[in-house]
Amino acid sequence: MAEKEAKIEYVTEPCPIKPRKIGPQNIVLRLKRRETFGCPYPGTHVHCARQFYQNVFPNFTVMNVEKPPCFLRKFSPDGRYLIAFSADQTSIEVYEYRGASAAADLLAGCGGEYIGHKNDECSFNIRRNIFSRFFKAKWIVNVVQSNEQLNRECSLFTDDGRYVIVGSAAHIPDELRPHFYQIYSNNEALTPNPRSPLEDYSLHLVDLHGGKLCDTRHFKVDKIYLSHNQDCLTNGFIYVGLYLYKDILAVLSVQHQTIHIFQILDGMFINVRTIGRFCLEDDAYLVRSACPGVNCRPFRDVTINCLKHKLLVYLYKRAAYISDTTKDPYELRRFYQYFDQLNALRMWKMQLLDTNHILVRFASEEVATLQANEPNVQPALLVVYDMVTAKILAAYDNTSTQLLTQFENFSDFFRNARMSGDCQYMCSPSNNIYARLLQQRFKQTIISARYGGVTEATKRLLAQLPICAQSYSSSPYLDLSLFCYDDKWVSMMERPKACGEHPIRFYARDSGLLKFRMYAGMLGRTTPTSARRLVAFTFHPTDPFAISVQRTNAEYIVSFHVRHV
Repeated sequence: MAEKEAKIEYVTEPCPIKPRKIGPQNIVLRLKRRETFGCPYPGTHVHCARQFYQNVFPNFTVMNVEKPPCFLRKFSPDGRYLIAFSADQTSIEVYEYRGASAAADLLAGCGGEYIGHKNDECSFNIRRNIFSRFFKAKWIVNVVQSNEQLNRECSLFTDDGRYVIVGSAAHIPDELRPHFYQIYSNNEALTPNPRSPLEDYSLHLVDLHGGKLCDTRHFKVDKIYLSHNQDCLTNGFIYVGLYLYKDILAVLSVQHQTIHIFQILDGMFINVRTIGRFCLEDDAYLVRSACPGVNCRPFRDVTINCLKHKLLVYLYKRAAYISDTTKDPYELRRFYQYFDQLNALRMWKMQLLDTNHILVRFASEEVATLQANEPNVQPALLVVYDMVTAKILAAYDNTSTQLLTQFENFSDFFRNARMSGDCQYMCSPSNNIYARLLQQRFKQTIISARYGGVTEATKRLLAQLPICAQSYSSSPYLDLSLFCYDDKWVSMMERPKACGEHPIRFYARDSGLLKFRMYAGMLGRTTPTSARRLVAFTFHPTDPFAISVQRTNAEYIVSFHVRHV
């Protein structure tokens, strides 16, 4: 067969697809545009102001910074202070932040994007002095004695940035074994095990402005999960034992199955209520009046405790209503069938939704005591409880698509993302299309994976609930509407990430142009193949400044990411 000759066709018509026009990137033009036109749409002044962060960013990294012998923790919400834990974990060190340009003269003449492992005189001088340029020691507050240790991953700030709550734990020696009724304080108390040993816990309220310890509350022979942010990666799931909403502090005692509610007022912890065996102030009086002598040993109570009773009543009424409506006794029979399993549920996590409502995650005792494998996929019940009226408002299992829809559409209410000031704006799947796209991609990945599906994806996503308090960064450089970056290496969630071999690239969302790169860890250094390299980022709430701490086994390397022109 004769081969046909190929014909070359020429396109003479103009391309119908118009290239996207990139807006002005020069800061002067942007300032003139804002001065002339202002905000294009009502209510977008925060977004318009935050666009200028695309012109001012931390484009220079100083690696292996020399710092005092302490563990750097977090900035206060107003960005004025950086708190750290002393090397022996008995004191709080408060450093005053001096501003993003504090080391401008020190970095003058430095070229490139980073100061790495070189040991020349200039690099050594910068690494030695840059910490004192940015931070000035303000206070050293002795919080605990030598037999206790502060938890390095526990710190909660009040909205005004004046107080910080930290937690400490003390090991109970074997020779001082607690009394039986100290361990089993009620009939819901858990059985201790080596994976979840009991300890003596304390919560401390520290005044950052005055540099003093204001108040302390002790919890003897208990189990309270203090680690709520960065330590959660080590075990693969998140603990939520403390939660602060405005001036209300909730503390979950997992061992005694009790939620303690405090109010922070004038530098003191004020007792508000205790939820568990009793829910209202007069419940104990009513029980003593109706059944004299029944409260002598709460562990031997034959009745169901108050909170669990309210939950079971709610589930029964819901099952009875569905059965009456559908004329089918199936739901009521299922309630009777699983009554023993429901009665055996224990509180594992909790969070405050507002000053009156609390979200509690119930799971089996094996999950609550860390004995179950993959606890996040185990059956669980998420309960919304009104503390003022002592009523159960809703209960969902961890495969509920209804709760997942509410979580996706109203995630700000679960995160308590909007704080008192505009500078604390945080993007989330409910207010940011790019964050929602990432969540949907993660959801579809689980659905299409082997042994996946809609139910498995729902479990994985609802495993985030309850959400840790103050676990998301408000830094504009992590705002997905301003910058595009790989969330595998850094994200708004303040938890350690794997450390990559290459710098983290940040692209402007509106133009797609590369704006800056952040170098985490030490370049040019070889690490053992068996070493697990993790890096934790601490961003300033508003300024172009960030701290990264890389951990390789027991070695810590601190780097500063600053603005340098």
